[in-house]
Amino acid sequence: MTDDRRAAGTPTLEDVARAAGVSRATVSRVINGVRNVDPVIQEAVRQAVSITGYTPNRAARSLVTRRADAVALVVSGAGIEPEAAEQAEGTGASGDGSSFTAQVFADPFFGRVVTGVVNYLRPRGMHPVLMFAESSRAREEVVAYLRQGSADGALIVSTHAEDPLPALIAEAGLAAVLFARPARPVPVSYVDLAHQDGARLAAEHLLGRGCRRTATISGPLDVPAGQARLTGFRDTMARHGHPYIPVVEGQFTQESGEAAMERLLAEHPDLDGVFAANDLMALGACHVLREHGRSVPGDVAVVGFDDSSAALACRPPLTTVRQPVEGMAAEMTRLLLDRLARPDGPVTSVIFEPELVVRGSA
Repeated sequence: MTDDRRAAGTPTLEDVARAAGVSRATVSRVINGVRNVDPVIQEAVRQAVSITGYTPNRAARSLVTRRADAVALVVSGAGIEPEAAEQAEGTGASGDGSSFTAQVFADPFFGRVVTGVVNYLRPRGMHPVLMFAESSRAREEVVAYLRQGSADGALIVSTHAEDPLPALIAEAGLAAVLFARPARPVPVSYVDLAHQDGARLAAEHLLGRGCRRTATISGPLDVPAGQARLTGFRDTMARHGHPYIPVVEGQFTQESGEAAMERLLAEHPDLDGVFAANDLMALGACHVLREHGRSVPGDVAVVGFDDSSAALACRPPLTTVRQPVEGMAAEMTRLLLDRLARPDGPVTSVIFEPELVVRGSA
């Protein structure tokens, strides 16, 4: 293989070794991810790889490391099952997973997760494999894919509290990390945000603007993040003498935000502040407020959550609680690679802090 590379004029391990001033064996150890190589030497080898343009032979590397150099990025939920799909036929419900996939791609949150994962993996010569697990059959396929070694581990983003995939992965003894705390305890590492603290920031900002008749559009209340954001907002308002906060449950979509805002205006026409548990719902709320002739923030101040592209698409631009999704996704990936390097290491969690981003809506 080395002779073929030389004949073709492509860089070899020997070229990298000369550029780095180390042995061929040391270069091989660094490229193959062997531990206990001095960090200074690792950096020298990486710079030499960049300078020479050397590209590892993936097939040969896999034979040595028994690794696929790929991780499964799994968007999982409790989607409609085949049996239910047959019953739903003719009702407009979709059982082929297309509605689940469409919802995923419509939410800017998932694009930010992919960005964080790809940006972490690419410099390490690895890549993600995007998979969807919206049914029992799809979940079985994910577990089988991992068991056969097609991916080294899984990064799981669950969209439903009843998602059984994290438990299936744990029972199978497969390497995985979750984005967000699971609704039911499983021995799997995860990254998450201090959601209650983020909701507290939103409440304090609305109170600081002088809002006294506030309401909230919560996320799905069967999802830990939805529960935590509602609890944090209510608790903070109660601490400031506002024991009753009208709540309408949304589904983290723009359409559900619009429907919730319509209901809030009908039941509480004098409200002057709204906290929506994500930016898409806040975007929908602002749209309905404009249709009803309410100015934002003059008549009603609106605060969202996430600091996604929807916050900038909103008119006026949305004041929101920033969730550093890209950084969280990168940390999730780091935890998985660390798990692969140390299979017997402890399960852990990393909690990120939210930040209020003030724009025009509040």
